[in-house]
Amino acid sequence: MTVPGIALVVDGVEVVVPDEGASLLDVLRDRLGVTSAKDGCSPQGQCGCCTVLVDGAPRVACVTPVRRLAGRAVTTLDGLDSEVVGSWADAFVATGASQCGFCTPGIIMRFEGLRAKGVAADDRAAVERALQAHLCRCTGWRTIVEAYAAAVDPADLVDPEAVVDPADPEAVVEISGRRSADREERDLAAAGRRATIEGHAAQHVGAETALGRAGFAADTAPTDALVAVPDGSGGWAIGETLAAARLAAGKVQGRRTTVEAVPPLPLPVGDWAVTLRTSWVEPAYLETDASWCVPGGEPASPLANGGAFGGKVDSPVAAVARELADQHGRAVRVLLSREDAVVLGAKRPPIAAGLRADGTGIVRVARTAGIADRIGDVAPGLDVEEVDLAGPPTSISARAAGWAEAEVLRAAVASSNGTIGPDEPIRVEGPDGGVAHATIEQMGGGHSADGPAREDRTDGQDRTDGQVVVRVRVACGDPLDEVVMRSYAIGAAHMAIGWVTSEGLAVDADGLVHDLTIRSFGVPRAIDTPAIEVEVEPGSGPPVNGSDAVFAAVAAAVWRHQGFPPDWPTGIPLRP
Repeated sequence: MTVPGIALVVDGVEVVVPDEGASLLDVLRDRLGVTSAKDGCSPQGQCGCCTVLVDGAPRVACVTPVRRLAGRAVTTLDGLDSEVVGSWADAFVATGASQCGFCTPGIIMRFEGLRAKGVAADDRAAVERALQAHLCRCTGWRTIVEAYAAAVDPADLVDPEAVVDPADPEAVVEISGRRSADREERDLAAAGRRATIEGHAAQHVGAETALGRAGFAADTAPTDALVAVPDGSGGWAIGETLAAARLAAGKVQGRRTTVEAVPPLPLPVGDWAVTLRTSWVEPAYLETDASWCVPGGEPASPLANGGAFGGKVDSPVAAVARELADQHGRAVRVLLSREDAVVLGAKRPPIAAGLRADGTGIVRVARTAGIADRIGDVAPGLDVEEVDLAGPPTSISARAAGWAEAEVLRAAVASSNGTIGPDEPIRVEGPDGGVAHATIEQMGGGHSADGPAREDRTDGQDRTDGQVVVRVRVACGDPLDEVVMRSYAIGAAHMAIGWVTSEGLAVDADGLVHDLTIRSFGVPRAIDTPAIEVEVEPGSGPPVNGSDAVFAAVAAAVWRHQGFPPDWPTGIPLRP
């Protein structure tokens, strides 16, 4: 039986694909080998990583049936003019708008649609609205908005005659032959070292990373590899394609519950000066766990270009890829869907804590190997009670797990007993020696709960009365590259804001996670994210991680600014 074909134009080439009910993303990745369109949530259509242009308009490929595109033109990142691609890569590298590089190809395609519509470089509101279709967990949005302005304003690009090697991900100048004026003096190898320190995993900085070509496991697997996905019963379903494997597994479509995310542990009984209960929180890294292996080979790392905030340290995919490749005598690609990553991936353990004014007290925490030591190292006056709690797995590998909570509690006690004044920055020193100071300020109204309003700024953004500004100062030894350090500090501040105010998963009494979609995690969008200003202190000592200290300091500052509500997420937005 002959399956009818669908003719469409992809990146200027007419192709004919079978009419098998596939999505555009399935066709691009599995049939045409176009890996610039990334799969971060399919078929939820909520992360924006698979965004392409259909007849010039941005479209999310994972929820677009290819049969609706007969006779139409699809443009991916690979199909854009090289000079256009280079201008975007330049801007993203120059502003620090790309860290792992997984979400940026889709964002670039969205931005190209905006630029074609004539959206001005300084129209931040339009750019932020467009970014509502996307999720970037790494950067905290501010640098991405800046990248749009840098790419649309041609004054940021110079020396159009420069020639470079496009295969070198650490090249100082960009693949289009253009280069950014402020990048001429940057050492991108040093920038990569800073990114590796901040991300706790090997990472490159450069054009190829910004364009999503950092070697993600799902992109580099052999084209004839079998595909394995969780079957929902503790095993693995196998197929010749991802669609076939998901069909065999009976993949459950992601959903968002109407149940509120609430802290799962009760407070210890006592007369406390400070109390805090935290919820289950999804790491929300964009590249879901992936690996591949050939028989007898070494499996590809799921940490291709970033540490996933510790969420993949215990991922099973590499070991499974090796086992299945040996079993089947063929290369096997192992993938977790977004739903799988939420259910199976490690979370930071929830806590319920009560502290007295002298800093002593009790912290109840979901039983997690090593968590008591993490808390005790920072706050030895706390008694740690580990509790068996039904729910997803937990790990101290999650970003600053345990010690960040202890630092937040210490800062709260110090604020309540007057050790830290209401206008003083909150200071946190991380285990590696990085130091961060953070304040939250309300512009135009004199003093806020977190300090006086100030008019100086580093991001070029106009301030209005009532606007919230997060101010961060970070010392991390030799910064190596201030652009990258600033980007990681902004990203850490963004994650801290979400942790306190909006992020949480609904998990029932039996431990079943009910929030399985990207938009149910509560990650602040660009339009929800306040101005974040970062000062990177110069230093000559050994480079150390600074962004984890920023994460803890900003969380404590946000909590103080909101008046120490006892349950997280507080449900109180930070941006007016």
